Amino acid sequence: MKRLAWLLFALILALLVPALLGGSDLLTRLRAFAPGLMLGLLGMILLCWIINAIRLRLLLGSQGSNLGRVRSLGVIMATEFAICTTPGGSGGPLALMALLARDRIGPARSGAVFAADQINDLLFFLCAMLGIAGYALFHSLGRSLEGMLAGSALLMFGMLVAGVALVKCRRALLRVNGRLLRRLKISAPRRRRWTRKVLHFFRALADTWRLPKRTLTLVFALTCVHWGLRYSVLYLALRGLGVDVQWVLSFLVQMLSLSAGQFSLLPGGAGAAELTSATLLTPLVGKSTAAAAILIWRAVTYYFYLIAGGPVFLYLLGRPLLERLRFNQTRVRREKA
Repeated sequence: MKRLAWLLFALILALLVPALLGGSDLLTRLRAFAPGLMLGLLGMILLCWIINAIRLRLLLGSQGSNLGRVRSLGVIMATEFAICTTPGGSGGPLALMALLARDRIGPARSGAVFAADQINDLLFFLCAMLGIAGYALFHSLGRSLEGMLAGSALLMFGMLVAGVALVKCRRALLRVNGRLLRRLKISAPRRRRWTRKVLHFFRALADTWRLPKRTLTLVFALTCVHWGLRYSVLYLALRGLGVDVQWVLSFLVQMLSLSAGQFSLLPGGAGAAELTSATLLTPLVGKSTAAAAILIWRAVTYYFYLIAGGPVFLYLLGRPLLERLRFNQTRVRREKA
């Protein structure tokens, strides 16, 4: 109940930001937005899910053939729902492991796939930041945006270096963790069990990166297409509202806003993402237009994930739990009889 209350609070906060920013003009701006364009934006998100489902099957290698197209799409939608409803998206890897476990894919393998997917995303954004930095050499973005751009680029580069160092120095990391767990008086069997799980994860991650170069290149290309589509939503929303803003600026606004949302640890970054995007967009397009664009953007890239992904999540994860509970209840009744 506490998690549900926290999610409702975040959603209310997210809706309040554009409502207060746009005021009485907000509804007028929203009515002028073409319904056909809204359907097109939702179709882009559906295409993003399909692309991510293909990426999942490719990263799973030979095990991906056991995962059907519809099943993989459901796994992606349910995982995205878990990411949107947990602080910092922490529920995403856990949901993916639980879902793939039903297809006899171990947690080490599914965790490695999630990690490889995140590294691909990080590499794409690092390349995007370098491209935007090159764009900024010939176009003025404003001191505030340029400062945020430099800070974000350094942060992403640091995260990528830390990830590579973690893989390279995994043996030293295991030794340090072993000593720490020993000082915390963790029993030897539990320490060995934890170490085996970590080793299985690193082996699965190494197996993932040993996939054919053609497969890895295709995965990265699909990553670029996915984020290119998703980060075009705000640009198209502004165009639908009659404002012509450069695509690079809308991309940068979304990236900085969603990064702020991640650091806020609110579910889906709700509230923080809206507030950051409002601060960045208002000087460019005005209050009412910024409020309407933010509401449309978040409706497509956040609320739609909750509405469409929620039933899929309950069906894929909730149904097996209910079946297990019913089985246990039936067994208890038989034992009593």
